[in-house]
Amino acid sequence: MADKLTAVKGMNDILPPESARWEWLESVVRSLMSRYTYRNIRTPILEHTRLFVRSIGEVTDIVEKEMYSFEDRADKHGDAEHLTMRPENTASVVRAVTENNLLYDGGKRLYYMGPMFRRERPQRGRYRQFHQIGAEALGFAGPEVDAELILLAVALWRELGLTDWRLEINSLGQPEERAQHRAQLIGYLEQHADQLDEEARRRLHSNPLRILDTKNPAMQALVNGAPRLIDFLGAQSLAHFEGLKAMLDANGVPWTFNPRLVRGLDYYNLSVFEFVTDRLGSQGTICAGGRYDYLVEQMGGKPAPAVGWALGVERVLELLKEQGAELPQPAPDAFAVVPDAASLPQVLRCLQALRTAGVSVQMHAPAGAAAEGMGSMKSQFKRADGSGARFALIFGEAELAQGSVAVKPLRAGPEAAQVLQPLAEVAVWAQTLRQP
Repeated sequence: MADKLTAVKGMNDILPPESARWEWLESVVRSLMSRYTYRNIRTPILEHTRLFVRSIGEVTDIVEKEMYSFEDRADKHGDAEHLTMRPENTASVVRAVTENNLLYDGGKRLYYMGPMFRRERPQRGRYRQFHQIGAEALGFAGPEVDAELILLAVALWRELGLTDWRLEINSLGQPEERAQHRAQLIGYLEQHADQLDEEARRRLHSNPLRILDTKNPAMQALVNGAPRLIDFLGAQSLAHFEGLKAMLDANGVPWTFNPRLVRGLDYYNLSVFEFVTDRLGSQGTICAGGRYDYLVEQMGGKPAPAVGWALGVERVLELLKEQGAELPQPAPDAFAVVPDAASLPQVLRCLQALRTAGVSVQMHAPAGAAAEGMGSMKSQFKRADGSGARFALIFGEAELAQGSVAVKPLRAGPEAAQVLQPLAEVAVWAQTLRQP
């Protein structure tokens, strides 16, 4: 016997019935995005490596340690391309918008769903292939669009029944304001170099802002005393942040100011935010984003403001389980009980008519290629009950002789009566089988 093949570490199969929960989440998202007038965009999984180096930042953890990158085969000119499986999708969306000149007639609201890839240590809520849903608004500069995106996320939590979250916000200001803060921050950290861990010393001159986001308990007092970026912001940056807070307050959205919230990507400016939970351990961020007004120009497009967020699908579904939410379980409307294989042509014709009418029907089929007969009525009814169907359709010899099928309720109690329905009039009675 050949060795049993398994999935790649950190890349998981999504099997029924769990896949039904994913489909449910995706359908809720599609409906909500439509109401907010966000349109779907789909980008390639593979991109040029330089796209992420340029956008995310060369000294970020993602680019330095986590990307799945490789050198493609040389083309006919002898040049090999350096390609990367996308570790996030904002850069890809901006590349697509810029390459296809989507902003020529004004701003665009876009959303995406799909897998991302990072070579991290697999743990609860963090996988090497993980899935994100994201919303991006490009071409809009005001804080009202920042607020709209946050309100969109809050509306999604409400429709999903998600309650155990809090919103943290901060402003990173503009590049020149960050440069002033950076110089002060480096000076402060150099004065306390003996308290820095190895990671912080490595980042001290390349990306000191990320040191503020350290999870090392021994450094918390040090970073709490560090210069705050908010104190370096000018009037325009502060006005943008105050506008965002005012709109959140007006809509009853609770928020917390977190001056240490910096995000792990270099392209952010002004507003940044995270939706956080305490129920998933160290992987507490379920949705995060912010404004990235300079990324379109970095990608070679005309300067255009932009803001967006992404949520982790695995983490959202895990959080719903943690708080005991009732997630949908797939079940057919009806289950076909077929005592005699000779009747299958007639049975299938009826089932196809029901499915055409929008009814979900599961047909009993014996297991195994060598199985004889259709199995006992008792075993078929046991399967019908186990399927979760509301009705059993009984295609017995007596019923078929009358040109009928017996419809037996399975969830309405012993007093619910079995009825005969004519096979010639499926379209008339099909809707009585539909889930309410």
